[in-house]
Amino acid sequence: MVSPVLYQSRSRSDDPFEAAADAGVLRVISDSRTPVFLTVHARGRRRYGYWQPYDHIADRGGCYVALPTPVCDRLYSQGRITLGDPLVDPGKTTYRVRPANDPVAPVRIPVAPLPAVAAAQTLAA
Repeated sequence: MVSPVLYQSRSRSDDPFEAAADAGVLRVISDSRTPVFLTVHARGRRRYGYWQPYDHIADRGGCYVALPTPVCDRLYSQGRITLGDPLVDPGKTTYRVRPANDPVAPVRIPVAPLPAVAAAQTLAA
């Protein structure tokens, strides 16, 4: 018998498989070449997915790929993904899914070139 004092259960956020699933889904959502959409059907069923173009080299693709709904819902509840404006049809509503924080391009600080005399002095020192 395990003592309840010595036994500590792990929370679900500590699960390495959960973290890997989150990272995989975020990788797909963050790829600008792969637009991901959430479709909410009239009866409440939700489906996250994207179109995988046909790859003639691998001879696969040309189909819709569904992402795991529980993982996407968890990312949405954590604020890691956002939903765009709704497109409403009679039987469903579609949202564009994007990462919450778009990566910012690195800032490059311009550096004034050294005069030739100063560069020679620096190299000689």
